[in-house]
Amino acid sequence: MALNEKDARYVAELAHLELTQEEVHKFLPQLDSILLYIEKLNQLDTTRVDPMAQVTLTAGENPSLRPDMPHPTFDQETALANAPEQAAGCFKVPRVIERE
Repeated sequence: MALNEKDARYVAELAHLELTQEEVHKFLPQLDSILLYIEKLNQLDTTRVDPMAQVTLTAGENPSLRPDMPHPTFDQETALANAPEQAAGCFKVPRVIERE
């Protein structure tokens, strides 16, 4: 699958990245290589393979999972006590995405 510069810029735009011309030329072969590998993986017959939520361990054995236990939470005043800015009982944060 031969990608071109337009494809690389499109993927970068989806990721909200602004790439220089140098970066596009650097990442284009890498992106192409990744997609070729995915193409290879898609050729494997997985019809008899059950879907798994965790690849390395079953859910019962997974040490990163813990039982769901209720814990006390902060009240609104405590949660906002150290907030640099707040408004209407919420954290006030600067706008991050400014796309049209």
